[in-house]
Amino acid sequence: MTARETQSPLDAARKLVPMILSCADRIEADRELPQSLFEALADAGLFQLALPRALGGAEIDLPTYVQVLEEIGKADASTGWIVNQCAIFATYAARMPRDVARSIWIDTPRSIVANTPLPTAEAIVVPGGYRVTGRQGFSTGCRHAAWLAARAQVIENGQLRLQHGQPEQRYLFVPAAEAELLDTWHVRGMRGTGTYHFAVSDVFVPAERTVLQADAPLLETGPLFQIPRTLLFGSGDAAVALGVARSCLVTFFELANTKTPRAMQAMLRDQPVVQATIGRAEADLRSGRAFLTEAVGELWTEATSIGATTQEQRAILRLAATHAIRLAVQVVDAVYNATGVSAIYEGNVLQRHFQDIHVISQHLQARQSHYELVGQHWLGMKTDLTRP
Repeated sequence: MTARETQSPLDAARKLVPMILSCADRIEADRELPQSLFEALADAGLFQLALPRALGGAEIDLPTYVQVLEEIGKADASTGWIVNQCAIFATYAARMPRDVARSIWIDTPRSIVANTPLPTAEAIVVPGGYRVTGRQGFSTGCRHAAWLAARAQVIENGQLRLQHGQPEQRYLFVPAAEAELLDTWHVRGMRGTGTYHFAVSDVFVPAERTVLQADAPLLETGPLFQIPRTLLFGSGDAAVALGVARSCLVTFFELANTKTPRAMQAMLRDQPVVQATIGRAEADLRSGRAFLTEAVGELWTEATSIGATTQEQRAILRLAATHAIRLAVQVVDAVYNATGVSAIYEGNVLQRHFQDIHVISQHLQARQSHYELVGQHWLGMKTDLTRP
């Protein structure tokens, strides 16, 4: 057996932490993972954590998955984000014929698929498949991807093709060489995700290399694939955010034992206001983590026992993931403010964590409106808890 087959995903992640930490400055500067780190992550199977077992993937249980993402997030938020986006998108393989899925995720060594959340392309029906054209946004991991999944509305005979009364949307898998990467990712946080836009122009994609964006029937029916994909993404994003917050606290603990702020007589650790701030931050972080862990565990138990997930458990996980991110932001802000001027410099890891967590806070998985959505559910109103 190979080392990958004998070590757990959590052990694999922890083993890579020193390498991720050593690459952190380069990840930030280059706005992408170094090739050596990407290859190490791929060889450890971390991009195939959610790929069906029938294809050679781990088809991991969700409680372990969030632990893996938290460990990576402690080392570097961008690395954790890329792993989450690419690993969870691979659950589409459970809705595709095995030979087609294998040609995308397995046959090409270290293959990952970068996607887009926006249906800004058009796929025109032609004999044998589609011709896809469009500019697509927010494609995390695209600089290392073997394939790009264009999200398109389908045009047939000059008109939008409908699915359940709405425009049909499909993901069309395009070889990376047939797309153009657009360098649009000029940001202050999460720089290393390399979340470029990309463009495709009149690229032919055979019908079998496409999948409905929603409602494609499951061909692999394990419990992981019974969970709405947006909640899988949200769980991983929340775990990364918690990892960032924990790293901030650990960094601050070290600083507080050495720094005496200007015009103060005592070190940071000896100041009552700092002590209270850290106490509250620790409570917030542990509370957010405990709620996420509980919600993930309960949903996983439901998915494994009845082969489905209820609206109630979806509501709980949606709330837990959102709240974990919001609490992580509070923790990082508290630490940043307590640190003082030391935190403003680019060479201070707290500055990177501050920038990263505030980009995470802008993502759809962290939207404040999720509290409203979940509140509507518990107030007896009709809601769709599979939506972002």
